[in-house]
Amino acid sequence: MNKKVLDQDIIPSDLLLLKATVKEYPGPKDKIVALKGINLSIKKGEFVAVLGKSGAGKSTLINMITGIDKPTSGEIWIENHALHKMNEEETTNWRGKNVGVIFQSFHLMPMLTCLENVALPMDFANLYRNTRERLEKAKELLELVGLADHANKISSAVSGGQRQRVAIARALANEPYFLAADEPTGNLDSRTADEVFSVFEKLIGEGVTIIMTTHDEELAKRVGRTIHLSDGRIVKDFLN
Repeated sequence: MNKKVLDQDIIPSDLLLLKATVKEYPGPKDKIVALKGINLSIKKGEFVAVLGKSGAGKSTLINMITGIDKPTSGEIWIENHALHKMNEEETTNWRGKNVGVIFQSFHLMPMLTCLENVALPMDFANLYRNTRERLEKAKELLELVGLADHANKISSAVSGGQRQRVAIARALANEPYFLAADEPTGNLDSRTADEVFSVFEKLIGEGVTIIMTTHDEELAKRVGRTIHLSDGRIVKDFLN
């Protein structure tokens, strides 16, 4: 496609917009094409499930929209930010201040308390005036996910579901444009997964935008919109 047509220096009206996004990786013989020309727009306040089997391109898509990885070609816009044009330093600074990322394996610091884990991104992004304000904000976020009573516990001492809720609170620490959750319930039993999903529903009610990858079709039915990825392409996109 003509780059001149793609590369428009305008601010899209969507919160998130992907235009003809391709991601290739080198393989042992031939290149591996993980995303094959993705066109996607997501509006503020949507709860979107990205459904697909292992290898469909779900995690690659999350890495693209959070700036963890760069597209081989195409465009990625988040509000007025053109991620495809940013260098690594610019992307890291932007992500630290604007995006909340939730991983399947939590990625908490095991010897820090739940409160300290939530406050950590505020330190990195230099948010709020001092440590006291950061800890107060962290307490508010733990209360939001129902873990205020566990604030001073070491994160490795709480259950898997509680750690995932700490991870959600931490992802909200920078008041992000959106939350990107990569298989956030994949390591949890069904009851604990329901608890975590209830937190997501509460956040959607407060206007937070969430993009969540999953292989669980029943879970995907509970969100507002489902995008089905297969072999690096969007094969279905529908409202539930």
